[in-house]
Amino acid sequence: MEIIELVKNKKKSFCILIGLLIFFLGMLAAYGVGVYNDSDQYITMHIHREPLYPLFLAFFRAFGGEGYLTLVAVAQNILAAISIYILSEYLTKHFNLHLWEELVVIALQLMPHLITKYVSALSIFLENSVMSEALCIPLFQFFLYFLMRMIFEHKKRDVILALVLAFLLSMTRGQMMITILMWMVIVLFQMMINRKYRQLFLPIVAVIAVFGLRSLSVHVYNYAVTGYFMGNTYGQVNTLTNVIYACDEEDGSVFEEGSPERQFFDRFYAEADEITANYKYGGDSFTARVQHLEEYHDMLKFQVLEANLSAYYFGLGQIDYYEQSSMSDEMAGIMIRGLLPECFGQWLYDYMLLCIYGFVRSIAIVHPLVNWVALLLYIIAVGLALWQLYRRKHSDAAWTMGVALLFIAANVCATSLTIMCLSRYMIYGFSIFYIALFLLFREWTQNRKEIQ
Repeated sequence: MEIIELVKNKKKSFCILIGLLIFFLGMLAAYGVGVYNDSDQYITMHIHREPLYPLFLAFFRAFGGEGYLTLVAVAQNILAAISIYILSEYLTKHFNLHLWEELVVIALQLMPHLITKYVSALSIFLENSVMSEALCIPLFQFFLYFLMRMIFEHKKRDVILALVLAFLLSMTRGQMMITILMWMVIVLFQMMINRKYRQLFLPIVAVIAVFGLRSLSVHVYNYAVTGYFMGNTYGQVNTLTNVIYACDEEDGSVFEEGSPERQFFDRFYAEADEITANYKYGGDSFTARVQHLEEYHDMLKFQVLEANLSAYYFGLGQIDYYEQSSMSDEMAGIMIRGLLPECFGQWLYDYMLLCIYGFVRSIAIVHPLVNWVALLLYIIAVGLALWQLYRRKHSDAAWTMGVALLFIAANVCATSLTIMCLSRYMIYGFSIFYIALFLLFREWTQNRKEIQ
């Protein structure tokens, strides 16, 4: 009987994997490779972009010739199928799920891909696109797989592999550096539960080492590509955009009259005011304010900040793009340190609005009615997790929800610091949240049956 059951399970697993491959490769056949505005920056190994995805493209370019982007898209879709399969199979085994329950878990992992294609304004099937998200999503699924194993099985191998995946994620998208910190928080929490207080320094040292390795890797990569030993640029300019949006004209007085910082601020503020890219034009309601900020963020960043910074530094002569980009980022950092204390209250208000939209977009679509549904879902998720922990003392479903909420909170708060919480930045937390919610409801109903 055990042999028969094993054969059935292997047959079921094989069918699921084949079904996922057919779905993803079918979407590639139906819609083809997607090349978008950001794609060229990855292809040309632009200084603004993290190394791993450009290197991923370069690998296929070296072997695939003119049609290498098709090979890239095939690889991305295969990776996505395998990552969903591996995580689903593990959760099925660990939680002892029935076939229909595993299919629910699989469907929830397919939803982000379908939402960005058929519901989001982007209308992009991410795994077909030449964008870092196409690699980042499968890597995130693999990260969750090793993280879940680390939490449930306490094996050193999984602890190490989860950190390796977090490092790879951070090398694919800067926002994913939060997964390194997330790994540290969970490991520290587990150590405190197990009273391993003398070892608490180990994950902290590991994280410091990984961040150091990441910085060195980025610098070496950029040196190999550009000839400059430097990190990625433009992050400070991104952050300055939302600071300038929150400023009043008198905030520029923090800089000395006639200084480059003051001249930049006066120009930034005047041009932002001219195109109404300032908080005072945002309206009075929460919805109007956050929509105004999201609408004008890129306009303010590209047409005002980047245009003026580029013109000034190129105007100095004998400066190439990489020097200009580095100098612009340095100036942006100086201005942030001067201006943020002056406009902190307004900036914080805008930041909180961006975070609210980010929390909604992590699990739903922004809409006046849906926003309240999202809030209710968060309340239910937290309530169920706490109830299960209270009743059972130990609940793997509650742990899974804890991981989902920790990631969503970190992703939203980190992304809102530099830019707005667009759906493609928030989509990573969608499936794990609903999988955890499904597991919590399943565990809760099982408990009720046991009581009865």
